[in-house]
Amino acid sequence: MLFQGFLNLPWWGDLLALLVLTQITIAGVTLYLHRCQAHRSLDLHPIVSHFFRFWMWLTTGMITKEWAAIHRKHHAKCETAEDPHSPQVYGIKRVLFGGVMLYVKESHHPETMQRYGHGTPDDWIERTIYTPHHKKGILLLALANIALFGAIPGILMFGIQMAWIPFWAAGVINGIGHFWGYRKFQTQDASTNIVPVAAWIGGEELHNNHHAFPTSAKFSVQWYEFDLGWLYIQVLSALGLARAKKLPPRVKIDPSKSVIDVQTVQAVATNRYEVLAKYAKSMKLAWNEEVARLREKQIFADNATARRLRRCITRGTVQTAAEREAVARALESSPRLATLYKMREELATTWERSTLSTEQLVHQLRDWCDRAEASGIETLAEFSQRLRRYAAA
Repeated sequence: MLFQGFLNLPWWGDLLALLVLTQITIAGVTLYLHRCQAHRSLDLHPIVSHFFRFWMWLTTGMITKEWAAIHRKHHAKCETAEDPHSPQVYGIKRVLFGGVMLYVKESHHPETMQRYGHGTPDDWIERTIYTPHHKKGILLLALANIALFGAIPGILMFGIQMAWIPFWAAGVINGIGHFWGYRKFQTQDASTNIVPVAAWIGGEELHNNHHAFPTSAKFSVQWYEFDLGWLYIQVLSALGLARAKKLPPRVKIDPSKSVIDVQTVQAVATNRYEVLAKYAKSMKLAWNEEVARLREKQIFADNATARRLRRCITRGTVQTAAEREAVARALESSPRLATLYKMREELATTWERSTLSTEQLVHQLRDWCDRAEASGIETLAEFSQRLRRYAAA
């Protein structure tokens, strides 16, 4: 008879143990590697931090510096040819099923480690054990699994553990999280929220929220969104073992405010992705009316083209030559649509012109609001009046 393991659990006990172990690994990725190391949005107690560092070494063989560096480069070069794992560049199939290979390929670039790997652990144990012997951790895991759960269950559990992070983190988050889902914020990349209840992958499913506020320790921003990683942080914080350093900004509306000032500019810049999302939502009726009129004029013939056109204009993501041609024809045929598109583009540059002085930025936003309210487009005027009431939170 094959060795049954010291725990000698029934099949459902092995399954439950596997679920717990893989979720601890997911917690290690999202809390330690991602929020703590890569983005410095979370402080962990040294005991918790080192437990996760050991657990990553044991269950994944990943090196903290490599993971943090590659993820930081992903944010810096998102959706470009230099992005280590963008499905917009490599295709969804390659990233979903081969994301780990793209990770390994990027880890062999010394310039990536040097430029983006700063501030990660560089102590004695990292230099002598975790980094040079990172593959020995997973060998130890295989032996531990067999010893605890038996030969066949232990080997099966080990195989699943080895595939867990490569598929769910490197594949699903880096792949589907930049390809399919809903977008709360109009970020300049293709990031999406996969599901609002982010529990299976520790909160990482709220990927669009994370790209909008990468230095936030909390990924959920709406009342209907749930970030399991944030729940872990709250528990650890209550025990004095963690401290969130930054949270998503909150929009503050002052009903008595109507004059554009420095506080308005600061509030708009801080909440820029929220502002663009509100703009797209506010203009939805106007977009739909114009798109319907353009269809009647046979500027384009099918619903798919209409939806693609609206997405290109509202998000400002015009990529292909065909999209550019369709947008140009639509804007030429509709002065109203051209105004809405131009105003969106101008609004997006309000926080991008770092060379302007504060006074110039105030004047620029004030001029934008004046023109919006004089445009004759009711929804645009209402949006501008709301924008004037933005205040520092």
